[in-house]
Amino acid sequence: MGPDPELRSALLADRAGTANRIAALTADLEAIVEASRLVATDDEHDPEGATIAFERSQTTTFLEDAHKHLADLDSALDRLEADDYGRCEICGNPIAAGRLIARPTARTCIDCAT
Repeated sequence: MGPDPELRSALLADRAGTANRIAALTADLEAIVEASRLVATDDEHDPEGATIAFERSQTTTFLEDAHKHLADLDSALDRLEADDYGRCEICGNPIAAGRLIARPTARTCIDCAT
């Protein structure tokens, strides 16, 4: 039967958006690191230092999440190409359409996810 072209298109669009987000977050993180070098603030005693540390931590977390989502999308695309998309990796049963609509990268059915 082959991969669903609409689903493949949606996954690829999400992947492109995620890749753009990674590029933007990487640039943001580089700017934050560079700004902290130029200012040479004392995180412990300078109110600005705490803000820069928070921004760096938050941006790093967003970047890690985006990389994980990108890997999940790549895995979903691989499953789609292998005609194995929408099947639970644990029990082998179909994953409910509603779950796949809400979370297109889902690897498990609701029962096995809990």
